[in-house]
Amino acid sequence: MILLSFDIEEFDMPFEYGKTISFEDQLSISTQGTLSILQILKRKGIKATFYCTANYAQHKPEIVMQIINEGHELASHGYYHSDFKPEHLLQSKQKLEEIGGVEIKGYRMARMMPVDEREIEKAGYVYNSSINPTWLPGRYNNFHRPRTWFYDQNVLQLPSSVSPLIRFPLFWLSFHNLPMGIIKMLSASTHRKDGYLNLYFHPWEFTDLKQPERFGFPGYVTRNTGEAFIKRLSNFITWGLTKGYEFARTGDFVQQIKERD
Repeated sequence: MILLSFDIEEFDMPFEYGKTISFEDQLSISTQGTLSILQILKRKGIKATFYCTANYAQHKPEIVMQIINEGHELASHGYYHSDFKPEHLLQSKQKLEEIGGVEIKGYRMARMMPVDEREIEKAGYVYNSSINPTWLPGRYNNFHRPRTWFYDQNVLQLPSSVSPLIRFPLFWLSFHNLPMGIIKMLSASTHRKDGYLNLYFHPWEFTDLKQPERFGFPGYVTRNTGEAFIKRLSNFITWGLTKGYEFARTGDFVQQIKERD
């Protein structure tokens, strides 16, 4: 089973590189990418999960409703992408449920940062997908965390997929920078070992990021973005379907686990 997920947020990443971008542009770029993603998923006939900030949802409720109406899962990505308080866990869940009219079961912390699992449980989430169980310089070292799903504070934890043994991360940057043949090889070996893949991306990756004066991103971020990434993800989905892998929403996968326990 392959779980595709997309983190919809106000596009604030340029701030990390010393650039400024208006809030209107942040919303516009994320929306443009989200619409491209929805087109890919519709064309391929598969469903996915969208982790959305409440801030984005409040300003773009029509996009949230399109996600839901097209059969995808809506989950929480916090209230704001660059500001976190423990109370945001419940507040974002409530706001998304108010806007979307659906139950919010899943959470993903912005930038995969640590979050108190006791607070996650108190806020009423069924699952949390906020761990990248590998080491990324300057970001996190999670070699001590499990590679695959586990329970913590009665919440099912669903780490992002990494390869067996060396824990090579199968996340968005890998999909931009590695040859697709290697991505598919690593994906197949990880799926064979774990029985599933949990992959995450961002809508802005599906837009043109090769604008150094505007965003200031290094080449490893901008490589194969925009149309090139639309083709890459489409190619990967076709490969997965050809291999006989099932694509599913994260909440449905989590429900299967809970029913087996």
